[in-house]
Amino acid sequence: MLRSFFKHLFMIFFSLNLTICLSQESDIKLIKDRIYQVLISNDSNLSFPYTFTTDEELDKVLNEFDGEKWPSIEYDDVSRENFDNRIHTRNLVILASSYKNVNSKYFKNPKVKRTIISALKFWCDNDFIGENWWNNQIGTPNDLVHLMLIIGDELPNHLISISQKIISRANISSGGSRPGGDRIKVCSIAAKNQLFLNDIDQFNHIMKIIESEIKFISWIGKDFGYTFTNSNSGGLGSFKNANGRGLQYGNSFHHRTDGVNNTLSYGYGYAKAFIEWAHLNRGTKFSFSNDKIKMLIDYFLDGIAKTSVFGKYPDFGAKNRSISRKGSLNPFNGSDSKKLIEISDYRKKELNEIFNLRAEKMDKTSISHATFYWSTEHFAFQRPDFYTSVRMYSTRNMNMESPYNSEGFLNHHRGDGTNYVYTRGNEYYDISPVYDYMRIPGATIVQKDSLHIATKKNDLKKIGLKDYVGAVTDGSYGAVGYDFQSSHDPLVARKSWFFFDNEYICLGAGISTKMNNEVNTTLNQTLLNGEVLISSNGKNKILESREREYKNLDWIYHDNVAYLFPKPQTVSVKNNFASGSWWRINNQGDSSKDKVELGVFKSWINHGLSPSNASYQYIVKPNVSPEKINITTTLKNIEILSNTPYLQAVKNNHLDIVQIVFYKGGELQISDELILKSSTPGIVMLKLTGDKISEISVSDPNRELLQMNFTVNYKIEALSNGFRSNWFEDYQFSQLIIDLPSGNFLGSSKTIKL
Repeated sequence: MLRSFFKHLFMIFFSLNLTICLSQESDIKLIKDRIYQVLISNDSNLSFPYTFTTDEELDKVLNEFDGEKWPSIEYDDVSRENFDNRIHTRNLVILASSYKNVNSKYFKNPKVKRTIISALKFWCDNDFIGENWWNNQIGTPNDLVHLMLIIGDELPNHLISISQKIISRANISSGGSRPGGDRIKVCSIAAKNQLFLNDIDQFNHIMKIIESEIKFISWIGKDFGYTFTNSNSGGLGSFKNANGRGLQYGNSFHHRTDGVNNTLSYGYGYAKAFIEWAHLNRGTKFSFSNDKIKMLIDYFLDGIAKTSVFGKYPDFGAKNRSISRKGSLNPFNGSDSKKLIEISDYRKKELNEIFNLRAEKMDKTSISHATFYWSTEHFAFQRPDFYTSVRMYSTRNMNMESPYNSEGFLNHHRGDGTNYVYTRGNEYYDISPVYDYMRIPGATIVQKDSLHIATKKNDLKKIGLKDYVGAVTDGSYGAVGYDFQSSHDPLVARKSWFFFDNEYICLGAGISTKMNNEVNTTLNQTLLNGEVLISSNGKNKILESREREYKNLDWIYHDNVAYLFPKPQTVSVKNNFASGSWWRINNQGDSSKDKVELGVFKSWINHGLSPSNASYQYIVKPNVSPEKINITTTLKNIEILSNTPYLQAVKNNHLDIVQIVFYKGGELQISDELILKSSTPGIVMLKLTGDKISEISVSDPNRELLQMNFTVNYKIEALSNGFRSNWFEDYQFSQLIIDLPSGNFLGSSKTIKL
């Protein structure tokens, strides 16, 4: 009886394990088939990872093959700048895709198969190793694992064996598999290889690693500045420890330990890899958890999409060295949002809008937001008809990505409070080869004869010198404050931006340098698109194509954007052709030395030689036609309450919103009836009902306060979570005490409704 019971129990467990194994094998087969269908489809909507190839291009690839290689490839040049050997492995995948695609004219073509085998043998015999680790541990293994998944079952065993040794350089435990943007790519290659090898256990192990990488990482600079590291963490270069690399609280992304914004580069690659596996594994036992999927969708919508113009175009201001590559500002396609929609119902309405925008089913977004990425010092502001951003850096971050692999030689000032504005999305498309890198939109820069070509990390990438960098936002409106000290030149300035529905205001004060050079603040530098108009003393004029200075201007207009001056302003304008080349900023092997000539609009305020305590103020009004520009009406609505090195403030009378940047404790007379005093530095936004405060938002750009303390000259009695007020009748003022965010949310905003 007992023997029969155990036998029965054994059969149950055996049957259960068999069912699990069969189920897993079925899931593995399904996932492999999904990858296979993407690889052979050549469908851009499926994020096919290789350039779409026409029959004519395939003919050329086949005809130029000499029996073992492609003679046009410089196989001996394995430098970081070149290594066009990668073309060889990409050709292998493209040929294999055509060979397996039933709709291709080369479907099951014997010549194609022979070419693949001969070309793979040549690669395996030579095993080309590049100077850039990425080619060896990600680029080549990725191509070869895709080749295996497409046509591995028809390849000679000895070539498969050698290929496996090359693919195994994508090692999840060493090499380039560091936390952040690279580990997920390496794991992805390794996981696909386990699918090819039918190793279910190892595939499952790697899936758990991939899923575990969907997490927030504490930024190492949040408490003590970038230069502080815990000695127990292994230092900034530690391989195993994140040290700030990865998805940041607030939904920006750091690829390295420098705090540079990588949301639209490595951070998008990070998201794409997760989206790919979440989509491939959907409905199987390898599916990611709902919590991880929600975190992924939040990052896609609140990080990537909100850092993108209209959710579709990369923001020039958020890009790094990649701007030196042709086509780096191409609009995003809808494949990623489509996959997320198919995975989950979470935030589906928003995902549908991003998909429709990227698939060109919608012209404009309905989205409005004001978002500050406090770990990354980046601010983005979206309205349905315009988008703008501000990029900064502090003691907690570095200013710009290094010129890795000889790319982005002239990016010295592209983090210096840069402010781009869009009404279409392609205003700066491929402008980089002709760009004036000492006149960056929004930035205040010392003018030199030329920028030296930065070839080393420390030539360009610099740590910030000031703590006071930040923004306040309630999610809809916001203000930015920047205590700017250049890391390249002896220049200081206090700069701020104030954002509303139809315009934003740019203020600068305390602009000073001891250099015997001019200092310029640039309004914009963009592709020339149509006429440039100016207005002086109420008289409008269309400018001829040239470069010159204009005095006593009321406003300038170009390409759907007006720049208004509250006081008559002397401004320089360039509206003619500029020339350059891609080689000027990018010495990669495929970078063209041909002359590029483009029409450029550029406008700037010249603060003169060696300015001391210079200032500026202008209002940017996007999406307006020249006939609707009315500076008198605008200035009735927009009041600049203060523009000093200690206090910058603006009031929007239509919205009843006041935004204030206190660089130190101070007092602001908002109206005859309302006075606000702050005992500390900070950025404040007030929403008013008459002369009473109905809502207050605050932030601490220095990241050092537990509370902010204010007084207002009327009675407020309120108590809520993180807020309290005290009325002092003898002195006729209320004291407001607001607890500030802490920990990983230092620098973010706190909003209190009164």
